[in-house]
Amino acid sequence: MSKITLFIAFSLCALLFGACLQAPDSKPAAPEAPKVDMAKIKSEIQALETAWGAAASAKDAATILAYYAEDVISMPDDKPAIVGKAAVQKDLEESIAKNQESFVTTYETLDVYGNENLVTEVGKGTNKNAAGEVTYTGKYMVIWEKRDGKWLVIREIYNDDAKVR
Repeated sequence: MSKITLFIAFSLCALLFGACLQAPDSKPAAPEAPKVDMAKIKSEIQALETAWGAAASAKDAATILAYYAEDVISMPDDKPAIVGKAAVQKDLEESIAKNQESFVTTYETLDVYGNENLVTEVGKGTNKNAAGEVTYTGKYMVIWEKRDGKWLVIREIYNDDAKVR
């Protein structure tokens, strides 16, 4: 056999062997994941934060507590972590009792990311006194989880931009 015939035979065998190793193209394409409407979710979270701000301004602990899951972990500024809704309630009630000043609280949702059931929110909060002067600013991150169709806070961390006078 000549070298050329041997080379051609070897090349054909290699091509046939290589073709046998390739995966068939008959595999169906994976279904495309549904698109998550993050703008809609951001709007939903902002609506919750707007209502939360109104409840904070009214010193309405019951309304605020309704946003928390039973297994929440809260990480406030200058305190140890607060674990569980009952502990958050105690901390919130102590905070309201200690601060009798009148103020208007607003929260702004700056960004959200996640999916239709679990979202991380990044935001900022502001308090203004009766004269409309800013007396507090801070920032926060909240992890919201949708449970039984309702967004609940499962984790949060927040801190001041500057210490309150």
